Amino acid sequence: MSLLRIYCSLRDTQPRCRWALMNGSLPPVAGEGRPADLPRRAERVQLIVPAAEVLITRASLPRAARRRAGSVLAFAVEEEIIGEPEANHVSWLGSAGDADVLAVVDRKGLTRWRDELGAVGIRNYEVHCETLLLPWVSGEWSLAWDGREGFVRNGEFEGVATDCGDRESPPLTLRLMLEAVKGHETRPNSIALFTTSPDAAPDVAAWTRELGTAVRLAGSWDWHTAQPGPGRGLTQEHRRWRILTGVANRLRPAAWILGAALAIHATALVVNWTSLANEQRALRQQMELRFRTVFPDAVAVVDPALQMRRKLAEARHAAGLSDSGDFLPMLEQAAAGMKEVPPGSVRVISYEGGRITLELLATDEATVRLTVARLRQTGLSVDSATAPSRAGSGTVVITLRSS
Repeated sequence: MSLLRIYCSLRDTQPRCRWALMNGSLPPVAGEGRPADLPRRAERVQLIVPAAEVLITRASLPRAARRRAGSVLAFAVEEEIIGEPEANHVSWLGSAGDADVLAVVDRKGLTRWRDELGAVGIRNYEVHCETLLLPWVSGEWSLAWDGREGFVRNGEFEGVATDCGDRESPPLTLRLMLEAVKGHETRPNSIALFTTSPDAAPDVAAWTRELGTAVRLAGSWDWHTAQPGPGRGLTQEHRRWRILTGVANRLRPAAWILGAALAIHATALVVNWTSLANEQRALRQQMELRFRTVFPDAVAVVDPALQMRRKLAEARHAAGLSDSGDFLPMLEQAAAGMKEVPPGSVRVISYEGGRITLELLATDEATVRLTVARLRQTGLSVDSATAPSRAGSGTVVITLRSS
């Protein structure tokens, strides 16, 4: 069975790719160029997305939602991603314990490649993450390493791209991942290190000491010749089949039944929406009434909850007490959530109107997400987190406010 693998970046506006054509026991044929240069008539086609361009994360989903994909599932991981949920394509990969594993990729880039491949006649293909092609066995993590950076696969459906490291020091991402599972049964017994370029092997003894986990060299690895396997794709483009003549007529009664069911469902939704709107209106009137009872001199009540919080803050300040939105209490919470941030990373701290803006030295996206998650655990709300365009450049700006 012939297999064509297309390795592409979803971030490139001018689509170019590397490819490898495998045909049974014959040596693979590799090349590079535009989609128009790709081989034709392969029996199976896989689009491989680089590990750094796929976010694999966990969430808890209803069973019925697991088979849905696209921007709908993006709202389940809205707090884990930077940017609008509609800009991402999210697919369900599988289950890890009680959690669901989701993969997030750039929707615009995926659509651009779908159009490019469709223009050259390639419409039936799978989309895979490079991370999940890496060999993995239970009880052991796998790491692909090119001598400077790479990616780690820590589960059947889980993995993440790492930041930079060198021959003597492993990447910080790997250290944080091991620290997160310290004392858990999911902590690996060892880490299998696969090199992806010549002379990429690090000092295994030094890495083992730094990580506190045995590191072993597992040989070289290349996406060209990785075992295809069925795997779990990020999305699947299916062939379009013609509808047989007369099918529409046979389905007409079912269509009427479906239409009636949808009409009943729509009516129930309208009734439920009206009931909820009335309940919301009644709750707002109660809140406004209580606010006017406590503060009869108020001229206008626009947002009773917000105005009540502001009056409470004023009362605390008048009594010489601090409010949760003041600088020192917020700074204390922020400090508790940033204990793991490397010393000297904070460049600027500014406060205005109940908001704290932190400007940090640029770091990788995984560390930004981890910092944001820990800040939320302290009770702060993260309004925005702007990551740099590439590692090692610019700054990371995080805006916080009291919950």
